[in-house]
Amino acid sequence: MSNIFDRIDARLATTLTPSRRLMLQRPRTLVLGFLGLHTVFLFALLPTILTGRVLGDLPLYRTWAELGLEHGVWQGIDAEWVYPIGAMLPIALAGIAGPLLYQLLWFLMTAALNAIAVGALTDWGRRRSGFKSAWYWLFASFLLSPVGLLRLEGITAPLVIVSLLLLAKRPVVAAAVLTLATWIKVWPAAVVLAVVTVSPRRRTVVLTGAAVSAGVATSVWLLGGWQFLTGFVTEQSDRALQLEAPITTPWVWLATLGHHGTVIYENFAIATREVSGPGTTLVASLMTPVMFGTIAAIFVLMIIAQHRRADAAQLLLVGALALVSAFIVFNKVGSPQYMLWLVPVVAVGVGTSWAEWRVPAVLMLAISGLTTLIFPIFYLPLIDGDLFSLLLLTARNALLVVLFGWSVKHLARLAWAAPGREILARRTLPVGQGRIDG
Repeated sequence: MSNIFDRIDARLATTLTPSRRLMLQRPRTLVLGFLGLHTVFLFALLPTILTGRVLGDLPLYRTWAELGLEHGVWQGIDAEWVYPIGAMLPIALAGIAGPLLYQLLWFLMTAALNAIAVGALTDWGRRRSGFKSAWYWLFASFLLSPVGLLRLEGITAPLVIVSLLLLAKRPVVAAAVLTLATWIKVWPAAVVLAVVTVSPRRRTVVLTGAAVSAGVATSVWLLGGWQFLTGFVTEQSDRALQLEAPITTPWVWLATLGHHGTVIYENFAIATREVSGPGTTLVASLMTPVMFGTIAAIFVLMIIAQHRRADAAQLLLVGALALVSAFIVFNKVGSPQYMLWLVPVVAVGVGTSWAEWRVPAVLMLAISGLTTLIFPIFYLPLIDGDLFSLLLLTARNALLVVLFGWSVKHLARLAWAAPGREILARRTLPVGQGRIDG
């Protein structure tokens, strides 16, 4: 496999000449790239914005916002909800100018957070190594734009980037941002676990996170929604195997090949596609304990690596990648926006060392491209049993497993490697300040 990535590096070196690299490391070029990309996004959304319509998951978000803002019925307070209560903050904020401007305000929120993430990655133009991360984030955002612009992950992913980069210098702010992201969507909890496990600032992170969470819980209690505070947990636990989840792939093949008793069907209650067949009920019931068992094993590896004085910055990022990818690979639910769980960690990792992070970086771009091909381009053919669409899904899910394997292997290497002088010297460096290649 290393030969493949060596060839990719050679092609990049040929394409990115020294003069081109210098140009890409200029703040003006990055600003123009950011503005150009988001102008493309805006023009793509313009017909929807001008007609007052919404795309993706935004019809649901707009309905929830209208129920709260106009009728006083708030999801997560007056009714059980599939998301943590913090998700209502961006959902309601996008609706403050009325339903006709919902798509525009959602886009502006996403663009603003992307701008903050790019600024944080480069330390607002002062950190040269961060330009690689920033360009990587923009390219991945382009590949995943159908979900990045139209789902809550477009809000939480930049927040995770910012929190990872602020952790060393402003741990209180980083912990508050990361906790807020977790109260919007659950997945940043994997990053929280990595931070609490290996960061020397874990006490600050825990206390800040507890204070923010206590504030959220108190607010919900005062508003009369205490009984629904953790409703999103039970909403997820009762779900069957979803079409795009990696574990579901064998049954999708059976359904496509016409196996008797294996079908792809729509769960109208939560507007998603699920798969039913021999053994699916049992597997669905086992996936949650298997996932948490895997997370526990990763946690043990991180503890061992920390005791053996592994590089703290790399351990944090590799551990976070292993935990987040475990959330995806061993989850009975699978959706395209889940790929935005992985990109923030990889983007920050790219800024520490391309040589160490080239494998997940390239894998993540391939995964992102395949994900957008699957949804929305070939999603309906996939449901109808199209073989080519299934091959795309299989390739994407296989690459997710490879990415998970890389992260666990790299974590094991950190856990069992003897500490060297360079590692000890770099141990206290913040994320994004490690060795730079090129």
